[in-house]
Amino acid sequence: MSAIVDYKNVIERIGEKFGAKVHSPEDPFGMLTLKTDKDSIIPLLQFLRDDVEMQFIFLTDICAVHYPDRAEKFEVVYHIHSFLNNLRVRIKVPLSSDPKIPTAVDVFKCANWMERETYDFYGVIFEGHPNLKRILNVDEMSIFPMRKEYPLEDNTRSDKDDKMFGRINVNREN
Repeated sequence: MSAIVDYKNVIERIGEKFGAKVHSPEDPFGMLTLKTDKDSIIPLLQFLRDDVEMQFIFLTDICAVHYPDRAEKFEVVYHIHSFLNNLRVRIKVPLSSDPKIPTAVDVFKCANWMERETYDFYGVIFEGHPNLKRILNVDEMSIFPMRKEYPLEDNTRSDKDDKMFGRINVNREN
């Protein structure tokens, strides 16, 4: 019978296999969060999936975050789940302003659509993806709408009424 796997065991096993390539363990909101580089993400995902005791066999989500003021402007975030141990792990991979990362489709088939969605909204290129194209936005779109590269609204517009959007406290009198 195997020992109970918890976050401490996960960190130790990853440390034995990957050393300093996987770092910055945190536990925000009760979920283990780790950071790695784009060259280590696929071997790390394979290790966590194939390890007999840990069995992180379910890729819950892949998404991205855009930080325009940082040197590494993007982070691709993977969420994986071990049903056997009822553990979830978040893995963050920081990327430069030219966001390219290897595809995880060969590790988790469900990564196909998740990577396409992340590409569609953030412009992250998943190298080796079998069919990386837009799935939610029109093909002719030249921007990636979730990037923070443009102002959210034009404050000089005179054709909008902020009262209609709850931005001004309207004093209602009967």
